[in-house]
Amino acid sequence: MAITLPSYDPTLFQGAAWYYARYRSKYPQALFDLLANTFKLDGKGRLLDLGCGAGLVAIPFANRFAEVVGLDPDADMLKEAEEQATIALISNIRWIHDRAESISEDLGKFQLVTMGRSFHWMQREFVLSKLDSLVVEDGGIVILKTNENVWESEHPWKKTVIEVVKRWLGDRRRTGQAGEGTWKSLEVSHEEILLRSPFSRLETYEVKSKQSWTIDSYLGYIYSTAFGLPSFFGENREKFETDLRASLLAVEPSGEFTEELPVTALVARRQT
Repeated sequence: MAITLPSYDPTLFQGAAWYYARYRSKYPQALFDLLANTFKLDGKGRLLDLGCGAGLVAIPFANRFAEVVGLDPDADMLKEAEEQATIALISNIRWIHDRAESISEDLGKFQLVTMGRSFHWMQREFVLSKLDSLVVEDGGIVILKTNENVWESEHPWKKTVIEVVKRWLGDRRRTGQAGEGTWKSLEVSHEEILLRSPFSRLETYEVKSKQSWTIDSYLGYIYSTAFGLPSFFGENREKFETDLRASLLAVEPSGEFTEELPVTALVARRQT
């Protein structure tokens, strides 16, 4: 029976790619070392990074594999990823402009599949069913979460950020459809979805890293998100930036902020 999938919304991260590549928090090296040990990576296998964005997983992890495939439906994100890989002198990544739901056995077999801050945008059950024929027997899937949700943070300065965003964009958390969509939390967790999939043996790891921000870099972060795309602010963008600067300086006069970001790696393998 054929499955009808929702069409991809090309406005989801429209205008965000340049900021995503430069201002999203990077994954710590300790995370990649942990995953390399967990899966006994020897540099000979292949990695599939779904929803690869600007290459924040594929590029720093590439030296652990013979070949990496980074796949994303946003052409601008892939352009940034290619540029960042060139700067990093990484040449073993193939970038594919497509959505995760379109993967097939034509891609070959993979030792590991990663999804960094992307699985929640996918038709999760459908993607996992397709991955069953792409992942080698002793391979697995890793879903990464950086737990940096500014909308739910208790940091006073982050609460200030959202207050300012709401002043200019309204109370609802926008996403997609050129800013007319509204964020909806997942009704079923990633863990529950995985437990019903071929990859039902789960382990969770956490690595903490220190993240430092200036007002300018956090502005860049906001513009990298689905809720705060530059286009959403329109002709009010300069006024928004002025408001945010003044509001954050009132909280922290130095204009510098630090936080400890826990990165969670949800590792899923087949039952043995």
